[in-house]
Amino acid sequence: MTQPHPGNILRSGSEGFLRVLFGVFLALIAIALAALPASVPFAIVTVVMALFAAHEWHRLVRSPAQRQVADQQPIHVQTIITVATIACAVAALVLQVPLAAFIFLAIGTAAAFVVARQRQDNPLWHAGGVLYIGLPSVALVALKVLPPQGQGIWYVMGLFFIVWATDTGALVFGKLIGGKKIAPRISPGKTWAGTIGGTVTAAVVFALYIAFFTFDVLSGLVFAVGLSVVAHLGDLFESWVKRHFGTKDSGGLIPGHGGMLDRMDSMFAASVVLALLVFVLDLNPMFGGHS
Repeated sequence: MTQPHPGNILRSGSEGFLRVLFGVFLALIAIALAALPASVPFAIVTVVMALFAAHEWHRLVRSPAQRQVADQQPIHVQTIITVATIACAVAALVLQVPLAAFIFLAIGTAAAFVVARQRQDNPLWHAGGVLYIGLPSVALVALKVLPPQGQGIWYVMGLFFIVWATDTGALVFGKLIGGKKIAPRISPGKTWAGTIGGTVTAAVVFALYIAFFTFDVLSGLVFAVGLSVVAHLGDLFESWVKRHFGTKDSGGLIPGHGGMLDRMDSMFAASVVLALLVFVLDLNPMFGGHS
């Protein structure tokens, strides 16, 4: 039996430590921003995150003919379009004009398509990036800003706990148990054990969160399982996009995590679904009330 090389063990341990360290650091920042009564700091940080995510996305999906040109530009024009669109949409939400946010997204998507088409640079992928990053950004800010009586703080906290528990549980159970891969061609590292473990972890963590408020724990369990599955699907989608374009990581911005897209893929999917449940189906994701 071949023994693992000591250097590989040390490298793996170092990467794991960095992943945990930066994960905790980012989580504390996110919790602090979500807990603030003011919505502007949360909105600003959301736009900044969108900037990094947009840069990674438009670099990832550009056509081969545009790669050399794009590498010589500090900021790709598509990134500017996407970030300007999201900044305007988020500002509209902070000003309590949600319809304007979707108008901005529609305009930005069309602009990204036209510019990319003129350059023969995968217009559908660039236009899709405006929505892929813009809709979750709008969803996160809307969940924080629009619910009445400060309830959005608890909605966003619950979302964070489910997604983080899903990612952490998947990593831990996947490493400990291993086993059959869930989608080896898309994401070779993801296993069924990790996926199920992540969902179970999310259900337990969110149930404890709901129990703290003495609300409906059983409904919270079912909800967390469903939203955790959505988070897994968001992770798999981003993995599929990276494989489609022959890239392992979207970037190297966050030590131990890769790029902003690698870190936020699960949150993107879960935030949009939660926003639809809250604002379209009038779901109370606290299942009983608010403190």
